[in-house]
Amino acid sequence: MSVVFVAAMFLNILDTTIINVALPTISAQFGVAPTETGTIVVGYLLSLAMVIPASGWLGDRLGTKRVFLFALAVFTLASALSGLAQNLPQLVAFRILQGVGGGMLAPVGMAMLFRVFALHERMRAMRVLILPTAVAPALGPVLGGLLVDTLSWRWVFYVNVPIGIAAFVFGLLLLTEYREPTAGRFDLAGFLLSGSGFALLMYALTEGASQGWTSPVILATGLSGLVLLAVMVVVELRVPEPMLDLRLFADRMFRTINVMTLISTAAFLGVLFVFPLMYQDGIGASALDTGLNTFPEAVGVVLGTQVASRIYTRFGPRRHIAIALVNTAASMALLATIGPDSPRWVAMLIMFYLGVSISNQFNPGQTAAFATLPAHKTGGASTLFNSGRQAGAAIGVAVLGSVLAAVGTPAHAAGGTPDLTAYHVAFLVAAALSLAAAGYALLIRDKDAASTMTAAAQTAAEPVAA
Repeated sequence: MSVVFVAAMFLNILDTTIINVALPTISAQFGVAPTETGTIVVGYLLSLAMVIPASGWLGDRLGTKRVFLFALAVFTLASALSGLAQNLPQLVAFRILQGVGGGMLAPVGMAMLFRVFALHERMRAMRVLILPTAVAPALGPVLGGLLVDTLSWRWVFYVNVPIGIAAFVFGLLLLTEYREPTAGRFDLAGFLLSGSGFALLMYALTEGASQGWTSPVILATGLSGLVLLAVMVVVELRVPEPMLDLRLFADRMFRTINVMTLISTAAFLGVLFVFPLMYQDGIGASALDTGLNTFPEAVGVVLGTQVASRIYTRFGPRRHIAIALVNTAASMALLATIGPDSPRWVAMLIMFYLGVSISNQFNPGQTAAFATLPAHKTGGASTLFNSGRQAGAAIGVAVLGSVLAAVGTPAHAAGGTPDLTAYHVAFLVAAALSLAAAGYALLIRDKDAASTMTAAAQTAAEPVAA
């Protein structure tokens, strides 16, 4: 189960960053303006946002194995079609199809993983789950740069196909089916309101910095999204069997972890958005060099996850998460000291520090979030958790992108020296967000996660089950 889920999630998250380095080449080959290629990214994110709210219900009603394998098949097929696209409209259409598959993978896969691992084994499960969550965004620029430079932009999509096929075959043979007997009727109103509201708000957040926050399109989509989501909250709280079970936020632990995760995700993925821009646009490094400078973050995540379970059992989630986020903030603040003459190893060391720090927030956070929820609520809770994390990613890009636009990113200051002020300010804003998340983490009560802490102590030294 773990292998199948990690492979599927790795492909899904990798796809959000690997495409960025290929956009200039795609623009040149299709003969379109560079700004038009943004629809390749936006189309994927919007379809992702629309599908996520329905994924929990689909898994519970139709079977998690069936829905997960269907989503993986759609994602893999759409990847192949994207590589074969002959023009921009075709590529955008196939990316939207890719988002349909990708949007179901995370919530359904997480629900499956949590049902396989009992409460006392959740910390060990998180050592698996953290790999695609934090490693894939850092690997994307490296792999994307290599594929574009040595083969062609089409291979940023083709690379998904063999891995997707292998994961599908393994899943078909090894996964077990699960249906939730209490899954009710399809909540059409909830689906339409949540899907359209989330997609409109996501569009405004991801495009606001580039189009301008006062743009009529951004204002219209953003306000419409907020209104639809507000109506959705009212409707879903009155429906006996809602598409999004917002009543789960009445659980103190689940609510606190979700808010903290949204803020910390915004800071972390905002930094992973700004850091490559600083090196490529500010300093003038190649896409491959930028990816290599970013990759130590992934190494830090891998190593950090190996010790997180041991720290978790000693400190509990409250202090563990708060200390990890303070260290995350410190690493982001250190990024603001990087200049054009800084040795490469300095940036790589700071990114490694960031990876170690953030892994010690993700692991205990995801372990503790579901500690006090009943098992039959896992599917709905996973949907809400992933929706919040997706919103956090969009907010992070929106906030730090707006900082760059407000401060200004001139190519070079007087004398030809790169002006990195805007990037440095963005890193400091991200650090402030991490400190805010650390403060919110202090609201966590360790006794609510006692069942996960006791078991983690018994399994901390065990190898991760494949």
